[in-house]
Amino acid sequence: MQTQRRSIMSKEIFLCAINNILSGTCAEDCAFCTQSVRYHANIERYNYKPLEQIIKEAKLAKEVGALGYCLVTAGKGLDDKKTEYIAKATKAIKKEIDGLHLIGCNGIANIEQLRYLKESGIDSYNHNLETSPSYYQKICTTHSWEERYETCQNVKSVGLSLCTGGIFGMGESHEDRADLIAAILSLQPDAVPLNFYHPNPALPIKSRNITQDEAVKIISQMHKGLQEDNILMVAGGRELLFGGNEKIMFDAGANAIVLGNYLTTQGDEPQRDIDMLDKLGFKIASSCHD
Repeated sequence: MQTQRRSIMSKEIFLCAINNILSGTCAEDCAFCTQSVRYHANIERYNYKPLEQIIKEAKLAKEVGALGYCLVTAGKGLDDKKTEYIAKATKAIKKEIDGLHLIGCNGIANIEQLRYLKESGIDSYNHNLETSPSYYQKICTTHSWEERYETCQNVKSVGLSLCTGGIFGMGESHEDRADLIAAILSLQPDAVPLNFYHPNPALPIKSRNITQDEAVKIISQMHKGLQEDNILMVAGGRELLFGGNEKIMFDAGANAIVLGNYLTTQGDEPQRDIDMLDKLGFKIASSCHD
């Protein structure tokens, strides 16, 4: 994102909301993801949420302070139908609501698809690398890490802002974590979401192998490698790992959080997060731009 760094000094935190507009229909075998049909996780599954509902939920997100609004679809990547659906949703939201920074999160995408989404009003595209190149084959066999990296390159080539991060605590080594951080930084992203694995009994990865101290170190390392106009977001797994001790995330360099629910996992009520930020002395960022 072309944004001003929400640093600890400015005491402003950027809020992002996620809308899962096509849920639980993915045929890939990502071992960390409840949206895969292979694992039969107990989640809500549906195709193509109605545009009216998407707009309503976008208005609610804006009302509670979200500036970033991410439209997420399950599946390996974009096809013609999905691309057109996201484009229509984007145009409808921007017609009804001012001031939301719209983010597409729709899997592997080529240059033509991304250019069309940009022309339709998408501001950023989120595609996470998830883990290191060497560990990726242990958590996904149906597509490659290299495809993910290429999509991120495609995002930058069409002039969209790039949002890319990963998931920590999936059984990877410290070397894998360092390699993932290096790979993310090599792309020079505008925003980085850091996720911490949230175990689900249906998934092959049964437990999380990361401590709060290790997570803080990851946030600090990523913060040091980013530019001053980047967003560093703590996203999935935040409540489990930092609940009640969020200040250490921001002290380490984080300047953004996901507000409300995640893809298939409930987060805190938005007001609870807003109260938490107020208690810590932070302001909610009111603009995505300089």
